[in-house]
Amino acid sequence: MHDYFEHDADIGIIGRGNTVEEAFVSAARALFSLESDPEQLGQDVAIGVEFSEEDLEYAFITWLNLLIAKAHSERIALREFSLSREGSRWKGIAWGERWKEEMERGIEVKGATLTLLSVKKSGNLWEARSIVDV
Repeated sequence: MHDYFEHDADIGIIGRGNTVEEAFVSAARALFSLESDPEQLGQDVAIGVEFSEEDLEYAFITWLNLLIAKAHSERIALREFSLSREGSRWKGIAWGERWKEEMERGIEVKGATLTLLSVKKSGNLWEARSIVDV
């Protein structure tokens, strides 16, 4: 489950899941669906990210910003994500396809920010949220 929210003139994303990793994946889906319609994308290109971070909030921002940087530098529209964690080591994979001229572009996200950053358990679900810079 993922959502968007508006805060003043900003756009925020929310990811929810049974685990922290699922919440981060859900938030990545929300973020990248701002840039393109995931239902219109293939999954023929994969990128990987790895990082080390103990703090959950900083791990969340790191995850999103690494994905944004790699996707933009390699000109890939992302649609699906996987993330695992072992201690403070995080390893993720994202799938999508290379941007083409005929693809409809949404809002370009420049980065996830520390504004309204939160990673916490809410009821039975984990929730990760942040304002994104567009």
